[in-house]
Amino acid sequence: HVQLQASGGGLVQPGGSLRLSCEASGITLDYYAVGWFRQAPGKEREGVSCINSRDGNTYYGEAVKGRFTLFRDNVKNTVYLRMENLKTEDTAVYYCATDHTSHCPPAGDYDGMHYRGKGTQVTVSS
Repeated sequence: HVQLQASGGGLVQPGGSLRLSCEASGITLDYYAVGWFRQAPGKEREGVSCINSRDGNTYYGEAVKGRFTLFRDNVKNTVYLRMENLKTEDTAVYYCATDHTSHCPPAGDYDGMHYRGKGTQVTVSS
């Protein structure tokens, strides 16, 4: 039974940082692409970032490029999303997802990946 658990969200001031974690059970994340997407109130879901399994290439949405970093800890079977210089527009529920594929879906379509965990709330506010 595959389960993904996103954690690490919270309240942070603009310019602050957070590190989100996506911990998996029932699946070895190292073998598959892992993505993050977010959803803010009243807005469509938005692909944030994704990492391939074989070549380790990472992809970032335009809104987060240069501020977010995605990386794996294969020992812990966890993928992390480090978020820096957070802005109020980053406020959203963040979800991680994976699928039986080594490459990230195109065009930021990470919410279409088969396995998705419950989200973690990130609120950026002064």
